[in-house]
Amino acid sequence: MAEEVKMKVTIDGITVEVAPGTTILNAARQIGGDIVPPAMCYYSKLEGSGGKCRTCLVKVTKGSEKDPRPMPKLVASCRTSIMDGMEVQNITSPEVLEARKGIVEMLLINHPLDCPICDQAGECHLQDLSYEHGVSQTRYEFERRTFDRIDIGDKIQLHMNRCILCYRCVYTADQITEQRVHGVLNRGEHAEISTYIENVIDNDFSGNVIDVCPVGALTDKTFRFKSRVWFTKPVEAHRECDCCSGKVTLWYKGEEVLRVTARKDEFGEVEEFICNTCRFDKKATSDWVIEGPRNVKRTSVISLNHYDTFNPPAVVKQNLALQEANKQQLERNEKLLP
Repeated sequence: MAEEVKMKVTIDGITVEVAPGTTILNAARQIGGDIVPPAMCYYSKLEGSGGKCRTCLVKVTKGSEKDPRPMPKLVASCRTSIMDGMEVQNITSPEVLEARKGIVEMLLINHPLDCPICDQAGECHLQDLSYEHGVSQTRYEFERRTFDRIDIGDKIQLHMNRCILCYRCVYTADQITEQRVHGVLNRGEHAEISTYIENVIDNDFSGNVIDVCPVGALTDKTFRFKSRVWFTKPVEAHRECDCCSGKVTLWYKGEEVLRVTARKDEFGEVEEFICNTCRFDKKATSDWVIEGPRNVKRTSVISLNHYDTFNPPAVVKQNLALQEANKQQLERNEKLLP
Protein backbone atom coordinates (compact mmCIF):
# COMPACT_ATOMS: atom_id res chain seq x y z
CA MET A 1 0.00 0.00 0.00
CA ALA A 2 1.17 3.50 -0.78
CA GLU A 3 2.16 5.61 2.18
CA GLU A 4 -0.39 8.18 3.25
CA VAL A 5 0.55 11.67 2.14
CA LYS A 6 1.12 14.11 4.98
CA MET A 7 1.16 17.88 4.91
CA LYS A 8 3.17 20.12 7.18
CA VAL A 9 1.65 23.14 8.86
CA THR A 10 3.29 25.48 11.37
CA ILE A 11 1.08 27.08 14.01
CA ASP A 12 2.63 29.63 16.37
CA GLY A 13 6.07 28.22 15.57
CA ILE A 14 5.13 24.58 16.18
CA THR A 15 5.15 22.26 13.15
CA VAL A 16 2.85 19.26 12.83
CA GLU A 17 2.14 16.78 10.04
CA VAL A 18 -1.53 16.19 9.25
CA ALA A 19 -3.61 14.43 6.62
CA PRO A 20 -4.82 16.37 3.56
CA GLY A 21 -8.15 18.07 4.15
CA THR A 22 -7.49 18.73 7.83
CA THR A 23 -8.62 22.15 8.96
CA ILE A 24 -6.34 24.58 10.77
CA LEU A 25 -8.41 24.15 13.95
CA ASN A 26 -8.06 20.36 13.98
CA ALA A 27 -4.35 20.65 13.19
CA ALA A 28 -3.99 22.93 16.22
CA ARG A 29 -5.93 20.41 18.31
CA GLN A 30 -3.37 17.76 17.39
CA ILE A 31 -0.72 20.02 18.90
CA GLY A 32 -2.87 20.94 21.89
CA GLY A 33 -2.28 23.51 24.61
CA ASP A 34 -2.96 27.23 24.46
CA ILE A 35 -2.48 27.52 20.69
CA VAL A 36 -5.82 25.77 20.01
CA PRO A 37 -8.27 28.49 18.82
CA PRO A 38 -11.53 28.71 20.77
CA ALA A 39 -14.67 27.49 19.01
CA MET A 40 -18.22 28.30 20.01
CA CYS A 41 -20.07 26.91 17.00
CA TYR A 42 -17.77 24.22 15.52
CA TYR A 43 -18.43 20.65 16.67
CA SER A 44 -16.39 17.85 15.18
CA LYS A 45 -19.26 15.36 15.64
CA LEU A 46 -21.71 17.49 13.63
CA GLU A 47 -21.60 17.83 9.86
CA GLY A 48 -21.79 21.39 8.56
CA SER A 49 -21.01 23.05 11.88
CA GLY A 50 -18.57 25.94 12.09
CA GLY A 51 -18.15 29.31 10.45
CA LYS A 52 -20.83 31.06 12.50
CA CYS A 53 -19.25 32.53 15.64
CA ARG A 54 -15.85 33.60 14.17
CA THR A 55 -14.06 33.16 17.50
CA CYS A 56 -11.57 30.78 15.86
CA LEU A 57 -10.13 33.41 13.48
CA VAL A 58 -6.40 33.03 12.79
CA LYS A 59 -3.82 34.76 10.61
CA VAL A 60 -2.23 32.82 7.72
CA THR A 61 1.19 34.40 7.17
CA LYS A 62 2.23 31.88 4.50
CA GLY A 63 -0.25 30.16 2.23
CA SER A 64 1.87 27.17 1.22
CA GLU A 65 5.26 26.18 -0.13
CA LYS A 66 4.03 26.66 -3.70
CA ASP A 67 2.34 29.98 -2.99
CA PRO A 68 3.96 31.63 0.05
CA ARG A 69 1.82 34.76 -0.12
CA PRO A 70 -0.08 35.49 3.10
CA MET A 71 -3.88 35.47 3.10
CA PRO A 72 -5.14 39.08 3.01
CA LYS A 73 -7.66 38.67 5.85
CA LEU A 74 -8.08 36.63 8.99
CA VAL A 75 -9.72 33.28 8.28
CA ALA A 76 -11.96 30.97 10.29
CA SER A 77 -9.70 28.09 11.29
CA CYS A 78 -12.63 25.65 11.55
CA ARG A 79 -13.45 26.14 7.86
CA THR A 80 -9.99 26.60 6.31
CA SER A 81 -8.08 23.51 5.18
CA ILE A 82 -4.33 23.44 5.56
CA MET A 83 -1.89 23.48 2.64
CA ASP A 84 1.57 21.95 2.67
CA GLY A 85 4.00 24.43 4.20
CA MET A 86 1.31 26.75 5.55
CA GLU A 87 2.26 29.00 8.46
CA VAL A 88 -0.39 30.25 10.88
CA GLN A 89 -0.43 32.65 13.80
CA ASN A 90 -2.96 32.42 16.59
CA ILE A 91 -1.97 33.63 20.06
CA THR A 92 1.27 35.09 18.68
CA SER A 93 -0.63 37.57 16.50
CA PRO A 94 -1.80 40.85 18.11
CA GLU A 95 -4.19 41.27 15.17
CA VAL A 96 -5.91 37.96 15.98
CA LEU A 97 -6.18 38.75 19.68
CA GLU A 98 -7.67 42.17 18.93
CA ALA A 99 -10.17 40.67 16.48
CA ARG A 100 -11.16 37.98 18.99
CA LYS A 101 -11.71 40.67 21.58
CA GLY A 102 -14.14 42.42 19.23
CA ILE A 103 -15.94 39.15 18.44
CA VAL A 104 -16.44 38.39 22.12
CA GLU A 105 -17.79 41.91 22.61
CA MET A 106 -20.28 41.27 19.79
CA LEU A 107 -21.37 37.93 21.26
CA LEU A 108 -22.01 39.66 24.58
CA ILE A 109 -24.11 42.50 23.09
CA ASN A 110 -27.40 40.80 23.89
CA HIS A 111 -26.15 38.19 26.35
CA PRO A 112 -27.44 38.98 29.87
CA LEU A 113 -25.14 39.18 32.86
CA ASP A 114 -26.86 36.38 34.76
CA CYS A 115 -23.90 34.08 35.45
CA PRO A 116 -24.77 34.09 39.21
CA ILE A 117 -28.06 32.29 38.48
CA CYS A 118 -27.17 30.41 35.30
CA ASP A 119 -26.79 26.63 35.55
CA GLN A 120 -24.06 26.74 32.90
CA ALA A 121 -21.74 28.79 35.14
CA GLY A 122 -18.48 26.97 35.73
CA GLU A 123 -18.61 25.07 32.44
CA CYS A 124 -19.64 27.87 30.07
CA HIS A 125 -17.35 28.47 27.09
CA LEU A 126 -18.60 32.02 26.65
CA GLN A 127 -17.75 32.72 30.29
CA ASP A 128 -14.19 31.53 29.65
CA LEU A 129 -13.92 33.63 26.49
CA SER A 130 -15.21 36.77 28.17
CA TYR A 131 -12.69 36.31 30.97
CA GLU A 132 -9.78 35.86 28.55
CA HIS A 133 -10.73 38.31 25.78
CA GLY A 134 -13.64 40.38 27.08
CA VAL A 135 -13.71 44.05 28.01
CA SER A 136 -14.82 45.52 31.32
CA GLN A 137 -17.78 47.39 29.84
CA THR A 138 -19.93 47.40 26.71
CA ARG A 139 -20.17 50.14 24.08
CA TYR A 140 -23.65 49.01 23.08
CA GLU A 141 -26.16 51.73 23.95
CA PHE A 142 -29.38 50.24 22.57
CA GLU A 143 -31.93 48.14 24.38
CA ARG A 144 -31.07 44.47 24.45
CA ARG A 145 -33.44 42.02 22.88
CA THR A 146 -35.34 39.88 25.37
CA PHE A 147 -37.45 36.74 25.15
CA ASP A 148 -39.64 34.84 27.56
CA ARG A 149 -38.38 31.48 28.81
CA ILE A 150 -40.20 28.62 27.14
CA ASP A 151 -40.30 24.85 27.59
CA ILE A 152 -39.40 23.11 24.34
CA GLY A 153 -39.63 19.72 25.99
CA ASP A 154 -40.94 18.29 29.24
CA LYS A 155 -37.39 18.41 30.65
CA ILE A 156 -35.75 21.12 28.48
CA GLN A 157 -36.09 24.86 28.97
CA LEU A 158 -34.99 27.47 26.42
CA HIS A 159 -33.51 30.80 27.58
CA MET A 160 -33.31 32.58 24.23
CA ASN A 161 -31.79 35.67 25.88
CA ARG A 162 -28.55 33.74 26.32
CA CYS A 163 -28.44 32.15 22.86
CA ILE A 164 -25.57 33.12 20.52
CA LEU A 165 -27.10 31.33 17.47
CA CYS A 166 -24.31 28.80 17.10
CA TYR A 167 -26.73 26.32 15.45
CA ARG A 168 -25.27 23.36 17.35
CA CYS A 169 -28.62 22.25 18.75
CA VAL A 170 -30.20 22.47 15.29
CA TYR A 171 -27.49 20.33 13.69
CA THR A 172 -27.73 17.83 16.56
CA ALA A 173 -31.49 17.42 16.22
CA ASP A 174 -31.17 17.25 12.43
CA GLN A 175 -28.48 14.57 12.38
CA ILE A 176 -29.27 12.21 15.25
CA THR A 177 -33.08 12.24 15.10
CA GLU A 178 -35.51 11.33 12.32
CA GLN A 179 -37.66 14.45 12.52
CA ARG A 180 -36.41 17.84 13.67
CA VAL A 181 -39.10 20.14 15.05
CA HIS A 182 -37.03 23.19 16.04
CA GLY A 183 -34.71 25.53 14.21
CA VAL A 184 -33.81 29.18 13.57
CA LEU A 185 -36.83 31.36 12.92
CA ASN A 186 -36.74 34.89 11.43
CA ARG A 187 -33.61 36.78 10.37
CA GLY A 188 -31.10 39.33 11.59
CA GLU A 189 -31.75 40.80 15.01
CA HIS A 190 -35.04 38.91 15.23
CA ALA A 191 -33.51 35.48 14.62
CA GLU A 192 -34.22 32.98 17.37
CA ILE A 193 -34.16 29.27 18.16
CA SER A 194 -37.71 28.01 18.54
CA THR A 195 -40.25 25.37 17.57
CA TYR A 196 -42.96 25.91 14.98
CA ILE A 197 -46.38 26.73 16.51
CA GLU A 198 -45.04 25.95 19.99
CA ASN A 199 -44.42 22.27 19.34
CA VAL A 200 -42.23 20.45 21.84
CA ILE A 201 -39.13 18.39 21.13
CA ASP A 202 -40.17 14.82 21.80
CA ASN A 203 -37.72 12.10 20.80
CA ASP A 204 -35.39 9.65 22.53
CA PHE A 205 -32.28 11.80 21.99
CA SER A 206 -33.66 15.31 22.56
CA GLY A 207 -31.58 15.84 25.71
CA ASN A 208 -28.39 16.02 23.66
CA VAL A 209 -29.22 19.60 22.65
CA ILE A 210 -28.43 20.50 26.28
CA ASP A 211 -24.95 18.98 26.11
CA VAL A 212 -23.95 20.66 22.85
CA CYS A 213 -25.11 24.16 23.86
CA PRO A 214 -21.97 26.21 24.69
CA VAL A 215 -23.92 28.68 26.86
CA GLY A 216 -26.89 28.42 29.21
CA ALA A 217 -29.58 28.79 26.54
CA LEU A 218 -30.78 25.17 26.79
CA THR A 219 -30.94 23.83 30.33
CA ASP A 220 -31.93 20.62 32.06
CA LYS A 221 -35.11 21.30 34.06
CA THR A 222 -34.38 18.36 36.38
CA PHE A 223 -31.08 20.00 37.42
CA ARG A 224 -32.09 23.68 37.48
CA PHE A 225 -30.94 25.55 40.61
CA LYS A 226 -30.08 22.33 42.48
CA SER A 227 -26.35 22.93 42.78
CA ARG A 228 -23.29 24.61 41.30
CA VAL A 229 -21.06 22.27 39.29
CA TRP A 230 -18.09 22.97 41.58
CA PHE A 231 -20.08 21.55 44.51
CA THR A 232 -20.65 18.29 42.64
CA LYS A 233 -18.35 15.37 41.92
CA PRO A 234 -18.34 13.99 38.34
CA VAL A 235 -17.97 10.22 38.08
CA GLU A 236 -17.66 8.07 34.95
CA ALA A 237 -20.19 5.22 34.71
CA HIS A 238 -21.89 2.96 32.19
CA ARG A 239 -24.86 0.63 31.82
CA GLU A 240 -26.31 -1.77 29.28
CA CYS A 241 -28.66 0.31 27.10
CA ASP A 242 -30.63 -0.71 24.03
CA CYS A 243 -30.70 2.82 22.57
CA CYS A 244 -27.19 4.22 23.12
CA SER A 245 -23.70 3.34 24.35
CA GLY A 246 -24.72 3.91 27.98
CA LYS A 247 -21.42 5.67 28.73
CA VAL A 248 -22.11 8.76 30.84
CA THR A 249 -20.89 11.11 33.54
CA LEU A 250 -22.82 11.09 36.83
CA TRP A 251 -22.76 14.32 38.82
CA TYR A 252 -22.95 13.54 42.52
CA LYS A 253 -23.67 15.73 45.51
CA GLY A 254 -23.13 13.51 48.50
CA GLU A 255 -24.81 10.23 47.56
CA GLU A 256 -27.42 11.83 45.28
CA VAL A 257 -27.05 11.89 41.48
CA LEU A 258 -28.14 15.40 40.51
CA ARG A 259 -27.76 14.98 36.75
CA VAL A 260 -26.48 12.67 34.05
CA THR A 261 -24.63 13.95 30.99
CA ALA A 262 -22.76 12.50 28.04
CA ARG A 263 -19.01 12.21 28.42
CA LYS A 264 -17.03 15.06 26.92
CA ASP A 265 -13.50 15.25 25.56
CA GLU A 266 -10.83 17.83 26.34
CA PHE A 267 -12.42 20.28 23.89
CA GLY A 268 -15.83 20.09 25.55
CA GLU A 269 -17.39 17.98 22.80
CA VAL A 270 -19.62 14.98 23.44
CA GLU A 271 -17.82 11.69 22.79
CA GLU A 272 -21.02 9.67 22.23
CA PHE A 273 -24.61 10.93 22.30
CA ILE A 274 -26.84 9.32 24.93
CA CYS A 275 -30.58 8.64 25.08
CA ASN A 276 -33.12 10.34 27.32
CA THR A 277 -33.62 7.18 29.38
CA CYS A 278 -30.01 7.26 30.53
CA ARG A 279 -30.05 11.04 30.96
CA PHE A 280 -33.32 11.63 32.80
CA ASP A 281 -34.66 8.30 34.13
CA LYS A 282 -31.60 6.57 35.58
CA LYS A 283 -30.47 8.64 38.56
CA ALA A 284 -29.80 5.92 41.10
CA THR A 285 -26.30 4.58 41.72
CA SER A 286 -27.69 1.05 41.48
CA ASP A 287 -28.56 1.70 37.81
CA TRP A 288 -24.91 2.13 36.88
CA VAL A 289 -21.54 0.42 36.89
CA ILE A 290 -19.18 3.01 38.42
CA GLU A 291 -15.80 3.31 36.68
CA GLY A 292 -14.19 6.05 38.77
CA PRO A 293 -13.79 9.84 39.07
CA ARG A 294 -13.86 11.86 35.88
CA ASN A 295 -10.51 13.34 34.87
CA VAL A 296 -10.98 17.10 35.29
CA LYS A 297 -8.42 19.72 34.33
CA ARG A 298 -6.88 21.35 37.37
CA THR A 299 -7.52 24.76 35.83
CA SER A 300 -11.27 24.07 35.78
CA VAL A 301 -13.44 25.30 38.64
CA ILE A 302 -15.09 21.86 38.61
CA SER A 303 -11.86 20.40 39.97
CA LEU A 304 -12.41 22.19 43.31
CA ASN A 305 -11.58 19.68 46.07
CA HIS A 306 -11.47 16.84 43.52
CA TYR A 307 -7.70 16.27 43.27
CA ASP A 308 -6.77 12.59 43.27
CA THR A 309 -3.33 13.47 44.64
CA PHE A 310 -2.05 16.49 46.51
CA ASN A 311 0.23 18.40 44.13
CA PRO A 312 0.79 21.90 45.57
CA PRO A 313 2.76 24.71 43.90
CA ALA A 314 6.54 24.93 44.49
CA VAL A 315 6.22 27.68 47.12
CA VAL A 316 3.80 25.60 49.15
CA LYS A 317 6.10 22.58 48.84
CA GLN A 318 8.99 24.63 50.22
CA ASN A 319 6.87 25.80 53.16
CA LEU A 320 5.76 22.25 53.88
CA ALA A 321 9.34 21.01 53.75
CA LEU A 322 10.42 23.81 56.11
CA GLN A 323 7.62 22.97 58.52
CA GLU A 324 8.59 19.29 58.47
CA ALA A 325 12.24 20.17 59.10
CA ASN A 326 11.27 22.39 62.06
CA LYS A 327 9.08 19.62 63.45
CA GLN A 328 11.93 17.10 63.25
CA GLN A 329 14.33 19.58 64.91
CA LEU A 330 11.87 20.11 67.80
CA GLU A 331 11.58 16.35 68.25
CA ARG A 332 15.38 16.02 68.41
CA ASN A 333 15.59 18.89 70.92
CA GLU A 334 12.99 17.21 73.13
CA LYS A 335 15.03 14.00 73.19
CA LEU A 336 18.14 15.93 74.27
CA LEU A 337 16.36 17.58 77.19
CA PRO A 338 16.98 15.95 80.60
